[in-house]
Amino acid sequence: MRHIPVFRWFLALGLALITWSGFLYVTAPDFPELEQVDLTVLEEKPDGTCRVSYANPFAFDDEREEPYRCDPRRSSALKAPEWDPETGFGWDSGWVVAEGPDQGELYSLDEDGKAYDEQIERSDTFIMAGLVLTVTGLVGGNIRSLRRIRGVRPGVLRRATQLKEAAGTVARDHRRALEDVRTAWALHRELVDGRLGRIPVSRMRGLAETRLSARELEKGGVRTVRDVLDAGTWALAQFLGMERDAAERTMAEARRTADTVGREVTVRFEARGPDPRTTALLAALRVLVDAGPDAREAGRAGAELAARLEPLLITAEPASGVREMLRTGPYERENTLAAVTQLRLILDRAGRERLAERFAQASVDLLRGPDAGADQLATWTDFESRPAAYYAALAEAVENEAPERTSASAPIPDGAGLTGSRRHR
Repeated sequence: MRHIPVFRWFLALGLALITWSGFLYVTAPDFPELEQVDLTVLEEKPDGTCRVSYANPFAFDDEREEPYRCDPRRSSALKAPEWDPETGFGWDSGWVVAEGPDQGELYSLDEDGKAYDEQIERSDTFIMAGLVLTVTGLVGGNIRSLRRIRGVRPGVLRRATQLKEAAGTVARDHRRALEDVRTAWALHRELVDGRLGRIPVSRMRGLAETRLSARELEKGGVRTVRDVLDAGTWALAQFLGMERDAAERTMAEARRTADTVGREVTVRFEARGPDPRTTALLAALRVLVDAGPDAREAGRAGAELAARLEPLLITAEPASGVREMLRTGPYERENTLAAVTQLRLILDRAGRERLAERFAQASVDLLRGPDAGADQLATWTDFESRPAAYYAALAEAVENEAPERTSASAPIPDGAGLTGSRRHR
């Protein structure tokens, strides 16, 4: 919901009234060029209505007689009969047009000036109303704008963004170190796959009791537990003619067999004539061992903090600048202010716990990627000095592996390979 720009409409209306006032002022009737003449008042009524005669100053021997509006408030000495007792005429002064086709015609300032005065009065009324509305719009709009931008905190958003980037970086570095171990752990999966490839389907508990099903699978080319896992439930049902329920039970039994084999198969960390893949696994584990539990905790905390900061930063984005904050509506602004408050609390806690420094140090410790060939002797020597730490790091990487990795092609059961024999030099 966006705000209603009330004061903006006040300002627009005020400017419109001021513009209209200027138009009225400009289009008010102008007075023509005039020249003052003496008027002989032939007849006069108490309200000023009179009939006068005068000499046209722009023509020779041009005497005119016309009705006129005399000044009823002039001195009585200028009125009849005191001004000229003999003729009974009075006197007044007036104005005649000095230019144009009406040259020499009488011009009444009272009558013609009335329309001018009325239009000027209307212009003054409009300009006063426009000024009031304009001032109201400017003052009210600025006050409202100040209230609306009170939550602008670009510094908070900048610091929160930097903290999120640091948290995301250490989380990615920790995940990368774990993935390096899991990639090297493919040796264990190969051993498990080799063992499963040597177990005939007839030895599976469910099929051992149903020799007919085992023979059908063998005829279809599915001879080992590895073949069952590779085929999958759909292929067993569609191509080998098994019923859906039977195919699902067969797959479940194959997975249980793979779990059992995975727990039995171990990887021997043998220093005498080591396998290159085993050395690569130890090199990947060494990164986690050297980084220590602080890096593991930093990676976990970084992932959680980055996930928490992401939606807060999106909600608080309008607080990054005045222009963005002015564009938000009341409801969105409230959410923005609440998000900024949450970010400040997180930043305060992060400052007290020195999370940014911890994340940076953990990233430095985790950036040393595995390099088995660079210093093979040092890797094996380090393993022999603290084997428990290596096995703990392996347990962390394998046991926390994503569920989708424990597929038919690469079963990774819990605790696999963690209790194998170790012969040290």
